[in-house]
Amino acid sequence: MIFSSFTFLLFFLPLFLAVYHVLPLRLRNGMLFLGSLIFYAWGEPVYVTLLLFSTLVDFIHGLLVERYRGSWAAKAALFSSVAINLGLLGVFKYSALLVKTWNSLTGGQVTVPSLALPIGISFYTFQTMSYTIDVYRGKAPVQRNLISFGAYVSMFPQLIAGPIVRYVSVHKELDNRRTHAAESYEGFRRFLVGLGKKVLLANSFGELWELYRGWEALSGFGGWLGILAFGLQIYYDFSGYSDMAIGLGQILGFSFPENFAYPYISRSITEFWRRWHMTLGAWFREYVYIPLGGNRKGRLRQLRNLLIVWGLTGIWHGASWNFLLWGLYFAFFLILEKLFLGRWLEKGPSLLAHGYTLVAVAFSWVLFAFEDLTVGLSYLGVMLGVGGGKAAGGGALLWLTEFDLYQLLSFGPLLLLGGLGCTPWPARCLGTWLHRHPWTETLSLLALGGACMAWLSADSYNPFLYFRF
Repeated sequence: MIFSSFTFLLFFLPLFLAVYHVLPLRLRNGMLFLGSLIFYAWGEPVYVTLLLFSTLVDFIHGLLVERYRGSWAAKAALFSSVAINLGLLGVFKYSALLVKTWNSLTGGQVTVPSLALPIGISFYTFQTMSYTIDVYRGKAPVQRNLISFGAYVSMFPQLIAGPIVRYVSVHKELDNRRTHAAESYEGFRRFLVGLGKKVLLANSFGELWELYRGWEALSGFGGWLGILAFGLQIYYDFSGYSDMAIGLGQILGFSFPENFAYPYISRSITEFWRRWHMTLGAWFREYVYIPLGGNRKGRLRQLRNLLIVWGLTGIWHGASWNFLLWGLYFAFFLILEKLFLGRWLEKGPSLLAHGYTLVAVAFSWVLFAFEDLTVGLSYLGVMLGVGGGKAAGGGALLWLTEFDLYQLLSFGPLLLLGGLGCTPWPARCLGTWLHRHPWTETLSLLALGGACMAWLSADSYNPFLYFRF
């Protein structure tokens, strides 16, 4: 079940909220747990048992850490929790890749596992693992109610695609929260804005990208136009989902962390990753980068730590070597900025810094989009005008074709709108207008919701890119 589906919008969400808000406060965690399991089981009826197993494992390990605090048994419980969580990820997400790689390198005939990837496993394993770590560190109180802990782990607004919500940030609300009309209204507003991003923008850019990723006569201009569409699709898809998750959290009485802050206005790759998927960056910084020593043990150790963190960040996104290269690609630029490039960008022209960042990010999306590195490198060659190959079909020497011109005329206004939406300017202007004419906000939200429903009824292209992570 996805947020931008009639099943969720017309049936699950209204029924769930109706029951949730009439129940007394002491029963709401139970309702949230049950509703979230139904939500997950709708698309993953088999792997709901894996979610329950992960929940039970870290609930028990948290109790063990608390009971034996300060002893070797607490450390053993922590190690066991981390090992089990990483083991789940290894088996279900990476085992096929490792076996394929082994067979390729050694000529072996080991049977490749055919396990389906459980939706959202990377998100909820990171959340449960961080709970046990924070209890061990004394940063979070242990949860002694299994239903409440289950509600945290399985919470459907952010279960399958984030943001990554650490237990330490919501434990007070989990045990004692209230919902107010003003917060619920703001939650609905945030949800509808996210739905609009996803349905009206991300889906449209996705259709343009699908035209170009398999186009046999790809031109240089077409290569850039296609990757621009993909960059806008993945931004509006994921930031739209995050907006919907944060909005639903507000309706339920939770304050989830922000996940995006206009990353495409950044002046460096360092700034870009402070604005893009912020909860993932915070997780790796808290549980990997800082424990490795961060920047406290000299420049060489810091650069090593960056390579480790970004290699892990890349492979977290998918079980394919292109994602590892994608992460190391960003590590290369981050290291350059740490050594000298960052100072130049700060002192240099703003336009040049923005241009450098956007071009570097655009090339990164090529690595991200193509799991087949041969096809991805061929596509990159077309963008640079140095080759054709499988992705280009020999059309790299053509800079602009009639096909490109037609797509540009068809999608041009939407691309301009999408580009503007990546900046704070429209939100500021809209905020000023609504401050002067507050009655128009409700009408605008109703119109936005109606447009999304009409679009969904007429369009079958409705993927969520981050479900595979």
